[in-house]
Amino acid sequence: MILIGALVNGIGVSIGTLLGSLLRRIPDSMKHTVMNVMGLAIIVMGVQMGFKSENFLIVILSLAIGAVIGELFTLEDKLTNIGGWLEKKIGSSKEGSISQGFITGTLVFVVGAMGIIGALDSGIRGNHDVLYTKTIIDTFVALILTTTLGIGVLFSAIPVILYEGSIAIFATQIERFIPHALMNSFITEMTATGGIMIIAIGSNLVGITNIKVANLLPGIVITALLVSIIYGFKLHF
Repeated sequence: MILIGALVNGIGVSIGTLLGSLLRRIPDSMKHTVMNVMGLAIIVMGVQMGFKSENFLIVILSLAIGAVIGELFTLEDKLTNIGGWLEKKIGSSKEGSISQGFITGTLVFVVGAMGIIGALDSGIRGNHDVLYTKTIIDTFVALILTTTLGIGVLFSAIPVILYEGSIAIFATQIERFIPHALMNSFITEMTATGGIMIIAIGSNLVGITNIKVANLLPGIVITALLVSIIYGFKLHF
């Protein structure tokens, strides 16, 4: 089943959230320390991803252009509005804002190469091992996030399933349209671009910055366009 990896990942996030809600009585000082540690770990992961770029100019342009597009369309505000709508329907969480939990969870679980690579592997080869590994990580992260940000993290399971599932379905036909070399180049630069976003997420969690990371997400699309342009240029010249 093509979508099994995405579904398992979404279920893992849900289980982690439910376990985290049961552990919400964890002392605030412990939550604060754990969240800082998680933030630092996420920063390190983002740095590792960022260093994988073979053409960092693509990463810089993708983030800059993506940020302009994201600001123009106020993507962060739209995500906040979705979370606010859920908050009104369900009620406020004593342990944190539902919108904050939804946004943070969505960005942490969706942004990054692991989800894309895993979903591509699911679609192209029918191998779900990468997404299974990501599920283990996400389950633990969801547990920790929920103890601080509340039940809103649960709703991030929906975009995880839709995002990874869509890529997996698309990947079943991808080899017919996209050359292998172009796909490898995109994954490399997308990994680095996503890594910078991951660093921003981690620094936000630690409290160093207050970056609207959702407004950077169009950078992934810009990365695909720039990589395709460069690939086409090299092919013809």
